[in-house]
Amino acid sequence: MKATTIAIWTLLITVLISPLVQSAESLVIYSGRSDKFVKPVIRAFTEKTGIEVILHSAKSTALLNKLQLEGKRTEADLFLSNDAGSLQRGSDLKLFKRLSKSLVSPVKKNLRASDNSWVGLSARARVLVVNNNAKGLDFVDSVFDLADPRLKGRLAITSSANGSFIAGTTVYMLEAGNKKTRVWLQGMKDNSEGRVFDKHSKVVKAVASGRKDIGLVNHYYIYRHLAKEPSAPIRILLPDQGKGDMGVAWNVAGIAISKYSKKKKAAEKLVDFLLSKQGQKMFAEVNQEYPARSDVAAAAEVPAQNSYKVADVPMAALGSKRNATLDLIESVGMP
Repeated sequence: MKATTIAIWTLLITVLISPLVQSAESLVIYSGRSDKFVKPVIRAFTEKTGIEVILHSAKSTALLNKLQLEGKRTEADLFLSNDAGSLQRGSDLKLFKRLSKSLVSPVKKNLRASDNSWVGLSARARVLVVNNNAKGLDFVDSVFDLADPRLKGRLAITSSANGSFIAGTTVYMLEAGNKKTRVWLQGMKDNSEGRVFDKHSKVVKAVASGRKDIGLVNHYYIYRHLAKEPSAPIRILLPDQGKGDMGVAWNVAGIAISKYSKKKKAAEKLVDFLLSKQGQKMFAEVNQEYPARSDVAAAAEVPAQNSYKVADVPMAALGSKRNATLDLIESVGMP
């Protein structure tokens, strides 16, 4: 009798708690961003909504290929990337659901897909990091000056396979044309003497140590270095700010909802939170990037969003022109 009673109670408890377990929502994100930049915002979302979020992190390109191969079998509800090019490629492959206009309305049109299949969350600027003790750099005020022979052996750049390198080159190609961009690439190849860095942080470190005098990086790497080493002899130089100049190249990290997600409402709640003032403020503080919302200020230490000229290139073009950019880079034989 006793065993029977225990069995009945066990069954009853299972029946009672099963709806609770099943009602707990969860989302899976294929994330091309470092967890440390995403998790603080995700935790805040879960605390607010009770919706758990599972991050599957890897390179954006690999995750996009995985999403494409899996098709209807995918467990991904959302795709998060640090590159507008990857997001637009996913859009072109019809892998995403269209987001509502009301959901993406806080973000300017040039920071999202033309059909609203993805939306930017935060932006980064391609800038120059300069060693304060370096001599003979007064002539540099444009990224194209990095091709000047006077910088031979003094220039630090990342590998041309870096997503930000590719995106920046696309902006320069669209703004200045293929010919000028090819000359620029060749000049930088010569000036770097074939030795490139695998990370932006290493570029900044090389300039800060005096091993190199100038480098091309995303803006926030400068401020992250200074946060660790406040006395480092480096400064930011915002290029191409003169009259008629193209302005600084931007790229965005952004998010999209998987075409095959069965949890559209929960996924929309996450996108809505990431685009809310609270979510955008957290991106600004954690990542030191620029919020996609213009009504949310960037971190105090970085140049204000409206204080300098930005190249007038829609972020979607970083995907649609990506192959042309890769062909140009390959033709020069960039390391």
